[in-house]
Amino acid sequence: MYTLGINAVFHDSAACLIKDGQLIAAAEEERFTQIKHGKRPIPFSTYELPFHAINYCLETANIHLKDVDHFAYSFDPSLLLGDHSGKPTIEIPLEQGMETGSSKWTNPWDPLFLSSIINAYRQLSDGYPHHLQKRFKGANVDRSRWHFVEHHIAHAASAYYPSPFTRAAVMTIDGRGEVATTTYNLGTGNDLIRLGQVDMPHSLGLLYERVTSYLGFLHSSDEYKVMALASYGKPVFINEFRDMIKVYDNGQYTITNERLEERFGPTRERNAPFTEHHFNIARSLQFVLEEVVLELVHWLHRETKEENLCLDGGVALNCVLNARIRDKGPFKNIWVQPAAGDAGTALGAAIYTDLQQNKQADKNYRMPHAYWGPEYSDAEIEKFLQWAKVPYRKLQNIAEETADILLQDKIIGWFQGRMEFGPRALGSRSILASPMSPSMQSRLNVVKDREDFRPVAPVVLEEDAAEWFRNASQSPFMLSVFDVQPDKASLIPAVRHVDGTARIQTVNGEQHQQYYDLLKAFKQKSGVPVLVNTSFNTLGKPIVCTPRDAVECFWSSPFDALVIGSYIVEKNPVGTPAL
Repeated sequence: MYTLGINAVFHDSAACLIKDGQLIAAAEEERFTQIKHGKRPIPFSTYELPFHAINYCLETANIHLKDVDHFAYSFDPSLLLGDHSGKPTIEIPLEQGMETGSSKWTNPWDPLFLSSIINAYRQLSDGYPHHLQKRFKGANVDRSRWHFVEHHIAHAASAYYPSPFTRAAVMTIDGRGEVATTTYNLGTGNDLIRLGQVDMPHSLGLLYERVTSYLGFLHSSDEYKVMALASYGKPVFINEFRDMIKVYDNGQYTITNERLEERFGPTRERNAPFTEHHFNIARSLQFVLEEVVLELVHWLHRETKEENLCLDGGVALNCVLNARIRDKGPFKNIWVQPAAGDAGTALGAAIYTDLQQNKQADKNYRMPHAYWGPEYSDAEIEKFLQWAKVPYRKLQNIAEETADILLQDKIIGWFQGRMEFGPRALGSRSILASPMSPSMQSRLNVVKDREDFRPVAPVVLEEDAAEWFRNASQSPFMLSVFDVQPDKASLIPAVRHVDGTARIQTVNGEQHQQYYDLLKAFKQKSGVPVLVNTSFNTLGKPIVCTPRDAVECFWSSPFDALVIGSYIVEKNPVGTPAL
C-alpha cells in the first residue's frame, strides 16, 4: 500500500511517500524549484501542490500517481468550515492573530484559500506541470482516497511515530494550524491521544515571527537569525515580554498587548545596522520563550508521567530552546523531528493515514537519519560535468584527498548521496571547512553573503563528541547546542559561538559512510575530529539539489573546490597560478 503525504499550506511545501509502513522518499518542493520555502509570489502560492517533490517520490518508487492508494494532506478545512456550509465552527475575528501586508495569503479564514485546499485533490489530475506528465497523466484521484489530516496531528505524528520510543509525551508548537497553535499528546503504541491544545490567536510561534519581522528579517523564514542574534544581547526586556504572555497551570497560555513599536521603538529597517538595542530585544524574547516553554514542558510531564518527550513544529527548530529543555526539563529522553517545520507535516500526515488505513500495522517508522531526498550516480554526475564543459578529475580516495584540501584551509562544496529532508544540511549538500582557523566563520559568512553575527556549526565523529563538547550525546540532526569543552575551544575557534556553545551534528558510519570517512581522515591528519558544516546554498536560495545546482552555486561563489560524487572541480588546482 502506497500513501503519499502532502504539505502545501502556508510554507515549506513538501511530499513524502510511504510503502507498507516504510518511508521511501521525502523532500521539500523548494529544492526542485529553487524557490525558497517552495512558494511562488502571490496569488499562485495558495494553489500549487508540490508537484516536483511528488514526482520525485513517485520516481523513487518507480510508480505512477494512479498507483498511490491513499493521499494525506496536512490541513483539515472541515475544522474551519464545519459542515462545509461556509459557517466557521469557531468565531475568531479575522484580524486577530494574523499578520498584515505581504503575508495575507497565509490567512486560513480566506474563502478562496480554503476552496483551494478543499479542491486540492483535483489539481493532481490536471494541474501538474507539463514536463512532469509521465507520472501524472491519466490519473484520476478519487476523493475517497484523499484524507485531510489536522495540521497539528500531522506535526505530532511526524514527531512520535519515527521516534525511537513506543511511549512518549508529544508537544507541538508552531505559528498556526487550522485552529491550534500548540498541542499536547500522549503517544502509546500506535495511538496518539490529544491531552490539550492552545488555539488561535494565542501563539508563541507567531509572537516569535512578529519579533522577527520587527527586527527587519523575513518572518516564517529568518527566525533562526533572531536566535543567533540573541547571543549578543542581554535580557533587559524580559518584563516586557512576560507582560505579553500569561501561562496557566493547565498547559494554557494567552498572548496579548504586543504593541512592539510602542514598547521598543520603530521597527528596524531591513539592512539597517544592528544595535545593542536589537540584540537585547532578541535576547529577551529568547529568554522568555525558553522560560514559558519550560513551564509547559513541566506541566506535560506532570500530566503524562512519561520519561520520553517528542517535539515538533517550527518552534522545535530552535536549538537553544531544545538544549534548555534537555538540561532543565523533567524528561529523561528527547527526540526532535529533523523536519520539524511544516515540511515534516507531509511525513506526519502520511504516517497517520497509513496507520488509520492499516490498523494491524506496528509502529515502525524509524528515522535514524534524514537522507530521504534525491541522489545522483557517478555516471549521471560525470555526464553533466562533460555536457557543461566543466574541468574535473576523478578522485582515487575521496576522504583522504578531500581532507588534504581542507587542511589547506580551503572551502569546499560537498555533494554526496541522498539529499537531506528538513532545513539542515547534514553532510549530503554541505559546505565544509576546517574549524581550526579563527577567521573561518567570517570567511564562510562572506562566501554565503550572510550577516556577520551568524555562527557556523560543527559536525563531529559520534564517538568523539563528548570529548569535544560538554555532555554531548548522539545528535544527528543538528537540533541542539552544547558547550564547547574548555580545553578544546582554542582548537576549533571557528565553530564556537560567542556564548561558548556550538550546534553540533554527530555522525556515524551507518548514517552516512562517506561523510564519516572524511571526518576520520581529517582526524587522522590533524588530530581534530571536527569540521565546519553549513548548508550548500547562498543568500536567498534553497539548499542545492542537483549536480547543476551545485555547479552553478560553486562557480558563482568564492568556494575553492567542489567534491561531487567521486569527482572534484577546482578553481585553482595545484600547479595552476591564482588569478
